[in-house]
Amino acid sequence: MSLTEILGAAVSGMSAAQAGLKTVSTNIANVGTPGYARERANQSAAVHGDRVTGVVVGEPTRIADKFLEAAVYRRANDLGNSEVTSSYLDRMQTLLGAPGSESAIPARLNAINSSAIAMTGALGAEQNAADFIARTTDAIGTLQRLDTDMSMLTGDVDSETGLTVERINALLKQIHSLNDAVSRLDGLGRSAAGTADQRNNAVQELSSLMAVTVREQPNGRLLVETAGGAPLLDTRLRLLSYPTSKSGSGAALAEYPGIDIRFATGSGALGAATGDRIESSAVGGKLGGLLELRDRILPGFRDQLGTLFTGLARALNGASNAASAVPAPNRLNGTTTALASSDRLGFTGASIFAVMGSDGTIVARTRVDFDAMGAGATVGDAVAAINTGLGGAGVASFVDGRLTIDAVGTGRGVAVADDPVAPANRGGVGFSQYFGLNDVVRTEGALMVPAGFAASDPHGFAGGSTSDIMLRDSSGRVIGRTTLTAAAGGTMGDLVTQLNASQVGTLGTFSIDASGRFRFEQAAGVTGTSISIPSDSTGRYDTGISFSALSGLTGSVSGLAAGGVAPDLRNSPGKLPLAIFNTSAAVGERGVLASDTRAAQFYTDSFGRVNDLGKEGNVSLERYASLILGETGTTAANAQTRYEDASARSQDAITRRDSYAGVNIDEELSMMIVLQNSYSAAARVVRVADEMYQALLGTVG
Repeated sequence: MSLTEILGAAVSGMSAAQAGLKTVSTNIANVGTPGYARERANQSAAVHGDRVTGVVVGEPTRIADKFLEAAVYRRANDLGNSEVTSSYLDRMQTLLGAPGSESAIPARLNAINSSAIAMTGALGAEQNAADFIARTTDAIGTLQRLDTDMSMLTGDVDSETGLTVERINALLKQIHSLNDAVSRLDGLGRSAAGTADQRNNAVQELSSLMAVTVREQPNGRLLVETAGGAPLLDTRLRLLSYPTSKSGSGAALAEYPGIDIRFATGSGALGAATGDRIESSAVGGKLGGLLELRDRILPGFRDQLGTLFTGLARALNGASNAASAVPAPNRLNGTTTALASSDRLGFTGASIFAVMGSDGTIVARTRVDFDAMGAGATVGDAVAAINTGLGGAGVASFVDGRLTIDAVGTGRGVAVADDPVAPANRGGVGFSQYFGLNDVVRTEGALMVPAGFAASDPHGFAGGSTSDIMLRDSSGRVIGRTTLTAAAGGTMGDLVTQLNASQVGTLGTFSIDASGRFRFEQAAGVTGTSISIPSDSTGRYDTGISFSALSGLTGSVSGLAAGGVAPDLRNSPGKLPLAIFNTSAAVGERGVLASDTRAAQFYTDSFGRVNDLGKEGNVSLERYASLILGETGTTAANAQTRYEDASARSQDAITRRDSYAGVNIDEELSMMIVLQNSYSAAARVVRVADEMYQALLGTVG
């Protein structure tokens, strides 16, 4: 080997050691940098003419394991999803109040029950009635505030959904740009390790926001797809489009648009649609958690709040309509029903109507036997029978779905009660309660009792009026949708037929039950579905009651918003019905007594009495309140457990990745010593070669 070859080999060794020391220094400098993968300098033997002539130094190589990095992405997805779900459910629990607190719903209901028990005593009847009205008003107000809070919470979720979409788009743009940089550096034969680290950090954050599949291409670029297989990034960049992401409405909407996937223009703006869309929590990550909260969890709880209000109203109104105030009110002004005067009466049994003086003495009395009126009897026929039976002492009228009975004469009042032997019944409730003649809790635009329609009854909606019906699966994805269009002159059965022939009908069966409510039974293999009606332009005759209100397919959220204690009771609690109407009393006898408070027991019993709550089944008010609050608490606790578990798993995946790809100070310092010794050895070879060269020159001289 010539001196020149020896010197060249030694110099290349010094260069290799320097390159290695530079790489080690870079590793040590980034020992605390998240996601940094250590580097190693590449060295190979330089061979010329079958002879090793030194060392060739290549670009540093990034030390990483793709499988460990993929595990980090998966764990980040679970963590992002569970974290946002746990956070919002914790906020919802805070709004509900701690178990046992005075502000919680059970405490409000217990307060009503306690005041009802107090009314059963003989003393302080008016004061106790005032307390009962106040407690009921407070409970309804609590439900309404909760509904408003949940609406605002849903608005917050929607706003955060928009912000999450914006962050996803920013990360996709960043990854696209880094893809170009990595591909260019690889093409030039230069190290792309630092750029790849930045790209992997961006992918990790993207994975926490939505579930993605990541594949590395031969040219160094990353291909990114959604969990459903829709491409987000290959040679072209795609972005998410969410129209309401900047609406900032701060409240829940009836329906939200899907998230479209669009091609990005050269300037990074939204371009043409790809045809792919994100509509459910199946997208995973934080975005999936937000969509599940927005479309399923929070609306479901609001629906339950509406049903709880309906249950409270039905329980208390059932008690109040079985009693009478003393003195009896001059007018019984019912709430709006879905009925028209020409509708089938639909009542069985009988009811007693009486007009009495201020002391409770009956002036006029009639018993209307609805069975005797025949199957073809109408609501108008019943009104006529009441007027005929009272003989001018009382006047009943029915206008725009509302029944009103007035006592004729100063100081007179009206009392109504079902026959104790053959009580009136339509849809499971009595005559007075169905028409809301003595309601404690009132609302407009919603029904607090089953409508009681049969398939043969006319639907009463204007021809062409529509109701939009959506069916969602357990992830919140819309799996069926139809627009119910009323045909002029059609029946309730026609509506059922139309629904069963629709896309939604292929996933279950619609029917009308014995109480006149519409039912949906999901098909075998279809689970966790829920129906929502985001828009409804129907109105039955002149009542204004829509299909969504009378069908019972959803909770009465609208009824809760407009509900409250009857204004006359708030102003005069002494008018609360507490006396039992003696239906066997004849004209000239006392129908009610001023000192009678026996009906107060009805209010106490109403909390434990089983009521028909529509799609929630037959359950007592106490039981249903406990069920929804227990379910909410359990869901929140499970979400917190899932978040803690996901956090631990994510940290474990990061630890495993970093233990392989991360920087170990001890290893790097050891490598530094080896490289320093290597440099020193190469330097000594250079020095020896120099000495040999000088000796050779001296010999020649």
